Amino acid sequence: MATKKAGSRLETEIERCRSECQWERIPELVKQLSAKLIANDDMAELLLGESKLEQYLKEQPLRQGASPRGPRPQLTEVRKHLTATLDRGNLKSEFLQEANLIMAKLNYVEGDSKEALNIYARVGLDDLPLAAVPPYRLRMLAEAYATKGLCLEKLPVSSSTSNLHVDREQDVVTCYEKAGDIALLYLQEIEKTIARQLAEILLRGMCEQSYWNPLEDPPCQSPLDDPLRKGANTKTYTLSRKARVYSGENIFCPQENTEEALLLLLISESMANRDAVLSRIPEHRSDRLISLQSASVVYDLLTIALGRRGQYEMLSECLERAMKFAFEEFHLWYQFALSLMAAGKSARAVKVLRECIRLKPDDATIPLLAAKLCMGSLHWLEEAEKFAKTVVDAGEKTSEFKAKGYLALGLTYSLQATDAALRGVQEILQRKALLAFQRAHSLSPTDHQAAFYLALQLAISRQIPEALGYVRQALQLQGDDVNSLHLLALLLSAQKHYHDALNIIDMALSEYPENFILLFSKVKLESLCRGPDEALLTCKHMLQIWKSCYNLTNPSDSGRGSSLLDRTIADRRQLNTITLPDFSDPETVSDSSSSSSLSRTESPLHLFVSSHLHSHPKPDTFVWPPAAHSPSDPGPGQEPSLCNSPEVYFHGFPSLFSVSSVHATSVAASRVEQALSEVASSLQSSTPKQGPLHPWMTLAQIWLHAAEVYIGIGKPAEATACTQEAANLFPMSHNVLYMRGQVAELRGNLEEARRWYEEALSISPTHVKSMQRLALILHQLGRYSLAEKILRDAVQVNSTAHEVWNGLGEVLQAQGNDAAATECFLTALELEASSPAVPFTIIPRVL
Repeated sequence: MATKKAGSRLETEIERCRSECQWERIPELVKQLSAKLIANDDMAELLLGESKLEQYLKEQPLRQGASPRGPRPQLTEVRKHLTATLDRGNLKSEFLQEANLIMAKLNYVEGDSKEALNIYARVGLDDLPLAAVPPYRLRMLAEAYATKGLCLEKLPVSSSTSNLHVDREQDVVTCYEKAGDIALLYLQEIEKTIARQLAEILLRGMCEQSYWNPLEDPPCQSPLDDPLRKGANTKTYTLSRKARVYSGENIFCPQENTEEALLLLLISESMANRDAVLSRIPEHRSDRLISLQSASVVYDLLTIALGRRGQYEMLSECLERAMKFAFEEFHLWYQFALSLMAAGKSARAVKVLRECIRLKPDDATIPLLAAKLCMGSLHWLEEAEKFAKTVVDAGEKTSEFKAKGYLALGLTYSLQATDAALRGVQEILQRKALLAFQRAHSLSPTDHQAAFYLALQLAISRQIPEALGYVRQALQLQGDDVNSLHLLALLLSAQKHYHDALNIIDMALSEYPENFILLFSKVKLESLCRGPDEALLTCKHMLQIWKSCYNLTNPSDSGRGSSLLDRTIADRRQLNTITLPDFSDPETVSDSSSSSSLSRTESPLHLFVSSHLHSHPKPDTFVWPPAAHSPSDPGPGQEPSLCNSPEVYFHGFPSLFSVSSVHATSVAASRVEQALSEVASSLQSSTPKQGPLHPWMTLAQIWLHAAEVYIGIGKPAEATACTQEAANLFPMSHNVLYMRGQVAELRGNLEEARRWYEEALSISPTHVKSMQRLALILHQLGRYSLAEKILRDAVQVNSTAHEVWNGLGEVLQAQGNDAAATECFLTALELEASSPAVPFTIIPRVL
């Protein structure tokens, strides 16, 4: 009796070990079983064969896509154990079935898929029971169906037998579906999981149309079936045992394959973290590598699943948890950095990229990526310069990326020149930028970006003919590049060919109809050469595009209001309930502005540009123009002005166009006005703006352009209405305050205008337009010294603003300083001759 009880306990322990895959314990338990019970040799052979096969697979796991292994000496003993069991046939039928399933698995491991399928056919896999069986047998059956599917995939099918090929695919899918269903039964019995494999099947092997709700029965017909064959390939199956359905509160049921895959992957991640092997001692090296590999696969699949839904914030949090595995592991660090970039966490991404550079110092793409981030919203120009120099100074190892390194270095110098407070420093940095762009162009003459940025830097330096030559080269290399087309239009406007510039803008908009930067330039050019009516129509068109871009609908819009002041287009009571797309990244803005891609060989725009530009000679040398010096620049012993930020953006919404074109103080000013606007909005309305800021900036920008057009034609009431629309969005924006000052000037209220300009400068002390208009009012009020001080500060901020030089000349003339006034007037005339319709710096400068 005691022997029977001992055998019963041993059998229970063996069954538990088989269910939990504790194969290392099986040989010892088999010894005890053989010693206590009689006639268990066949069972012992079965258990030893199974345990040795599983131990072998644990030490040498199968690789996806690997070639068949063929016979292995380590597996010889496994075959001997199983053959002895099957040849004698003394075991019960269920144990003989298990031996056959293990033998089929052995054949698959050795690469004999045909023999494995023969065994599955002999054992009658589809007829094996699922009810009242121990958990380990559910695992064996799930593995058997999965293995059968893998074997069917490996068998060749003749191309002439297309119907057989469709049948084969259907059989494979059915095997995997049954494997998943039975695996679910197994998972409900024990804690261990194969969730990662199931998630991989959902992500890679199942289309969304073929997914069904887990609580529903599977469809009778597979999407793989040929609809013309009238159900000839329809496969149905019904398992003898169904999975348990849980009920209660807070229970999640996925509704589509991505949700189920994500649920499975989060379970897999939890278990990978729980079972992580982190010890660095040599004895644990093999287990640590297996743990790392398993975790890496889970996180790669999480990247696919979350990336499809744009859930980069959640992905970065998941990969942050993976850092426990990431010691000296480049792949996980790099994935983490990319997820942080996508989630908008640029500062952390740069820190993680530093570690990636340390792990892989010969990869030039990593410092280039870090430089791109630093030049973007972070505006860490010194750090960007260091990263760019890392690529430039790397030597021959990264020679193919050296041109990109010089391009990044030139962009850094160009942006530093924009930030520089002193004109002398600006000129030095601009020369460095030109030399870097020239070097990049010489190293990669077929890179349109190198030619484009060289042209842009020449344009900023007011070398218009040379810039035209290089923008021609850029367009010959990439005829549909929107930034090159925009630069061409601005260069033509700088030569006062406004109609030609407007034609370029119109043709560019035919390819990029939703590019707001082009549309804003179009408004300026239309005001100059077609009149205000055309400009106002373009503003209204922009409002309609804005509404359609963000998928906004307004049920109260009956179509009756056709004027620019139709408030239903900007009805914030409705918009506040909508989360708009996030344009926190300069590339995102560019992508959203450029809605289509154009083939160079088929584009009429490319043909037009090519014919137009052939009239301009190619520049052979650089000519640096003499600087337009102020009659009384600060000397070495004088304090420079605190106003150190050029006018490089439209109406103070710099991030709409390019964060990289914004200087440091403007970034600070925009943050201040954003905070103040949020406070003011909260006081004015109980429903403040929600969602990302960029769409709202775009909308405010449209209203301000309309207001500017109305001011130009002397209509203060309409300009006030448009300005109020922008003020409802950003009440404390210095651009809105500046526009209020313009309206007050138009009405003749100089004191009111002065107060508005002073308020604008209190928020953004480097807003050149406000400085220029305030100085003009002070000049009219007879306060010449203060007006001169403000204008000299404005010249330090932007030395190419001809309106400022002209105003300074008028103030000096009023003070009796005719010689200095004459020099200022001449400088203003020289600068005005090369002044574009809108500043060149509105074009993004990003890597």
